[in-house]
Amino acid sequence: MESAGILAGPMLRRVDTESVAIWVATDCPVEVDAAIYVLDSLIPLDTATNTTSIRAGHRLFIHLVQVHGQFPTDTLLGYDLLFRVGKNICNLASLGLIHENEDSITYDGLPYPSFFIPAGAAPTFLYASCRKFHGKGDDALVAADALLQRETSNLAARPCALFLTGDQIYADDVADPLLPVIRTVAEHYIGEEDLWQFDRHLQEEPFATAIRQVNGRQFITERFCRFTSANASNHLLTFGEYAAMYLLSWGPAMWKDVFLPTFDELVREDNLYVYFPDDQDELEKIRIRFEEQAGHLLQTIGSLHRIRRLFANVPTYMIFDDHDVTDDWNLSADWRSAVLASPLGKHVIANGLCAYWAFQGWGNEPQRFGEGFLQSMCSHFDGFIADSTSYEVWANRLWSFKGWQFVAPTIPAALFLDTRTMRHFEQDPKPVKVGRMFKETVKTPRLIGPSGWKVTARTLLKSRWTRGDPLIIVSPTPLYGLGLIESVLHSYVYPLRALGFPIHEVLDFEAWKYNGRGFTDFISQLFRWSLSRCIILSGDVHYASAVRSRLTSKRQVLDILQFTSSPSHNMSFSGIWGKLMKIAIWGNARQRKRTIHRYCDVSFSIHNGGKAVDCPKDAKWHEALRYLKMERGAIVETENNIGLVTVGETVVRHSLLQMMRGDMKEIRFEDIEASPE
Repeated sequence: MESAGILAGPMLRRVDTESVAIWVATDCPVEVDAAIYVLDSLIPLDTATNTTSIRAGHRLFIHLVQVHGQFPTDTLLGYDLLFRVGKNICNLASLGLIHENEDSITYDGLPYPSFFIPAGAAPTFLYASCRKFHGKGDDALVAADALLQRETSNLAARPCALFLTGDQIYADDVADPLLPVIRTVAEHYIGEEDLWQFDRHLQEEPFATAIRQVNGRQFITERFCRFTSANASNHLLTFGEYAAMYLLSWGPAMWKDVFLPTFDELVREDNLYVYFPDDQDELEKIRIRFEEQAGHLLQTIGSLHRIRRLFANVPTYMIFDDHDVTDDWNLSADWRSAVLASPLGKHVIANGLCAYWAFQGWGNEPQRFGEGFLQSMCSHFDGFIADSTSYEVWANRLWSFKGWQFVAPTIPAALFLDTRTMRHFEQDPKPVKVGRMFKETVKTPRLIGPSGWKVTARTLLKSRWTRGDPLIIVSPTPLYGLGLIESVLHSYVYPLRALGFPIHEVLDFEAWKYNGRGFTDFISQLFRWSLSRCIILSGDVHYASAVRSRLTSKRQVLDILQFTSSPSHNMSFSGIWGKLMKIAIWGNARQRKRTIHRYCDVSFSIHNGGKAVDCPKDAKWHEALRYLKMERGAIVETENNIGLVTVGETVVRHSLLQMMRGDMKEIRFEDIEASPE
């Protein structure tokens, strides 16, 4: 077995004092064992290894290695993996992954990738979201790698876990030069998938050709999947394509034998779909986009060895947001009904969820996925017929699964919320005013409905967390967004829906604040848990910020700290519109450097502004919130970033890491005392 046998990983996943989970993907069936060492003495610990392997394609084997033992805290530990193929045994060193070269997955000359389990004094966490493969600028995950490289042996400053809060891949927004590579990797390692089983139109022209061409899937996803994404011309469709995106995004191994095509090659080989074949303006427009995307991709590919090293050396926990599957996923009740009624749309969503499980979800809390779940996945990977009972069992299991939320065994514990599949869609109308017109429209969904909160609460209470303990909550979208953006969307754009414009299918109306009852459900749940400290980590919105809130409800008081880091690699505030938005944010931020008071009335409408004394006595809750300042006095950062949080007993520190021209940069927010003023 050569070094190319490892397609992705090793990736350190769930870690506590009794078990260590390691994820790895190979191109052939292997037996995988593991050893854990105390690094200062290189003494191996007494452990037992249980490895579960699944064949996810012709040449794709995914392994979750669970090592059981008693692991010391505040001690630098290392691990090695042993791969057996017949009589041949090799380890990470013999596979070329532990050397003084670019492929090494170790820091500071250590003989093994390393990690540690904090005893709980003042743990430090990394968190990030929104990593688009062809995003602009430097990948902020490289800054996290630089931090681990600097603080390898300094456990007081070294992060003990990495939280990825959503959009680890962009399944809908796929770069033109990347799609041919994805298709090549998917066919070689996973195999063909006959999508025409779900819609016979895909056997007919122009669809039979367009679905294989760059830029050819927009109409297919809109018409036959019933998706509403406006940027789906290269949308991932098969499980193999989703899997290939993960493999290509997580490390350099896949890029040893594949190359980005040139635009001329694409045209020459008839692999480009154009709406008007004789229109040179369209062709030139696509060429410009293609070459720009290729430049961004090459920059990202050049740093993938550092991303792989980061994942190998820090326990990593992940939850999905929209782009991991598709960007309008469960945006409304109508969207969900239409896609469920579309055999192709239902299948693509199931593929996205299946890939999420195999590459992200499985390692978060392996015990959540029982024998029945694993057997259904393995049976599907062996082959399927679209109208068979076994296929329906597989698809329905993924669509109806209620276990994506989980608790990471960190100190404090971290509850990861599922805000995509546990939504509650309101039936009663919402009145809106557009100019002099008065209309009614449907409400935005509650991101977690009543039944979803019951499942979430059971998940938390079944963990080692105890009522009254501090808690970190990972919400893919912020509880507190930036008021300017949210208010403009809510007050001026969303009402257009009442006039028949499908605004909800184009813009992202998925802040907690857009549904006052849903927002109140969230904070009511926090009060029920009697939290001694509440920290919310989030992403999604393509800017970073920090908010402190004091909530009062029925004489109960709760202090919340919310930290948002986004994007890690997908800057959106660029160009002329980006500059205008930055100016607007800057102007809005000046007003938000003071304390903001707001309350929720009996009809669950949220009112901003005024003073604390303006709050009516029958309000559901009221709060005083303040946006925290960075070193420069700003409250918002729009460049690529990854968040860094240290949770001390008396002080919480929050900063942003960035890569700027090859160097790591840190932007500090003001420190927060544990007790409010």
